[in-house]
Formats: sequence, C-alpha cells, structure tokens
Amino acid sequence: MARAVAILTVIISVLLTAFVWPSVRSSLHDVPIAVAGPATAVQQVSAAINQRLPDAFDITEVADTAAAEQLIRDREVYGAIDLSSGTPQVVTASAASAAVAQTLQSVAAGLHHAPAPGGSTAAARDLVPLPADDPRGAGLAAGALPLVMGGLLAVVLLTRLVRGTVRRVTAALVFAVTGGLAVAAILQFWLGSLDGAYWANTSAIAVTIAATSVSVLGLESLLGYAGLGLGAITMMLIGNPLSGAATAPEMLPGWSGALGQLLPPGAGGQLLRSTGFFDGHGAARPVIALVTWLALGLALCLAGSLRTRRAGSIADPAGRPGTPAV
Repeated sequence: MARAVAILTVIISVLLTAFVWPSVRSSLHDVPIAVAGPATAVQQVSAAINQRLPDAFDITEVADTAAAEQLIRDREVYGAIDLSSGTPQVVTASAASAAVAQTLQSVAAGLHHAPAPGGSTAAARDLVPLPADDPRGAGLAAGALPLVMGGLLAVVLLTRLVRGTVRRVTAALVFAVTGGLAVAAILQFWLGSLDGAYWANTSAIAVTIAATSVSVLGLESLLGYAGLGLGAITMMLIGNPLSGAATAPEMLPGWSGALGQLLPPGAGGQLLRSTGFFDGHGAARPVIALVTWLALGLALCLAGSLRTRRAGSIADPAGRPGTPAV
C-alpha cells in the first residue's frame, strides 16, 4: 500500500509539473517582430524596446510597411511596429498567436513613455485575424490535446484488435485520413476556428495524427508495453505541454519551446496555423518534423516485425507455423 501511494504521488507530481510549469514560467524570449520606417526612427524605437524588455524580441528592421507585412504573411515575424507614417502603428497577426499580438500591442502602447516619434500612442491593426466565430483562438489551443489522445488511443486499440504489423500500420494511416477529415470539418465548419482550404487543413491534421500514432505504434512493436509507455510520455507529457498551441513557442521557458516544435503536437499545431491562415507559409519546418516522426515510426515497425519473425523462426527451426514471441 505504501508503495502504491508513493507511485501515485510521483505520478500526480509529474503530471502537474508537465502541464503547469510551461504556463507559469511563460514569458517573452526572442519573439521575432519587425520595425518599419525611416532608419533613425527605427533605431530609436528598437533601442527603446530592447531597453524596456531585454532579450524579449528579435527585431528585424525594414524600410516600409509593405516589407513588414510580407514578413508577417510569410510567418517570419509575429507582428510589426510601423513608423512609416506620422503615427506609430502596430501590425499584428492574432492568427499566429493571440498572446503575442496582445503583448505587442501593450508594448507599443507604452512607447509614448519612451522617446517614440511624435510621442503618440500607437494604433493597432490585425493583418491576419482569427475567425470571427473564435476570436480568441480557443479551438486551436484546445485541439492539440485531443489529437494527441486520438493518436495514442489508436495505438491501444490497434494493438488489441488488429494482428500483423502491416495491417496495424495500414489501419493507423487510414484512421489518420478519416480523423483528419472529421477534425478539420468540426474545427472549420462547425466551431469556426479555422479558415483557409479545407483539404489543406485536413492534410495537416492527418499527417499529425499519422506521425503520432505510427511512431508510438513502432515503439510498441519493438519494445512492447514499455514502448507504448515511452510513446505516451513523449507525446502527452512532453509534446503536448511544450507545443505552444495556447501561446507561442517563443513564450515557453528556456529551450522547451524549441524542443516542443520538434515533436508531433507542436509541429502539427504550427502546420495547422500555416494552412489555416497563412496559405501554407511557414509550413516547411513542421512538415519536415512530422515526416521524420512518421518515417521513424515505420522503421521501428519494420524492425519490430523482423525481430518477431526471427524469434519465431528460432523457436520453430523446422519452419512449422508457431506462435510469435510476445
């Protein structure tokens, strides 16, 4: 009884730390933004921002409004402070991160206390807004966990109901397609949390589910229940809290944001924002991460299948049908 209580205490402590620590320690770390306008004014505002919030922003200086807006649409920066006209203007993209957009507006609003041109408060303009049906982006933020859980539940069911590695992988890929169709339809047509092309959003969700389920399926195929547990810990306790879906990867503490973007939950969330609001711009890195996880899962499934066949042939050297080793 004491051992069980101790294990449960450790488990709940780990769960609390995994899900709460990134939110409590959330802050700005090298968030990429642009400052546009005359060189003197740009340098003046950039210096004021760096003085007020050291290491909070990674500032790119551009000449005019068009260049700043292009960087936002290409997902190179989260927003911009435009000094091209007489009054400073904040150009945000709440579809990229509502939290960063709000923070950037607050920073720009405080520029009238700093030596900003004209001494006036900056106006705000949302270049890539979230849908009117979901102006806070709650659907995207809350949708990360169901995708992870769906991939893990698929592995649990497939390992119990389907025999053979090829059949399991095939079923996982088919589920990724049907799950992508269903989830994209719910988010886009019912809840109104997504814009963009439905088929592009479906593809983003499908490859995320496939990367999650096939990689965990490969671990289970090679390591058994230990592999299933390792996959669940990687995706649920590490990948989901560090995905940055609710805020932005740059707002997570330390190196955790960069790590989260290498895992399927974080990469899938960024890919869905790219297809849903930015016409696919900024999708290269998350696609590479997801395809890598999918390829790794297929390789692990192949290795597990070969090991099972080898173990079966050793157990039955005459070549008679035997029960595969578990």
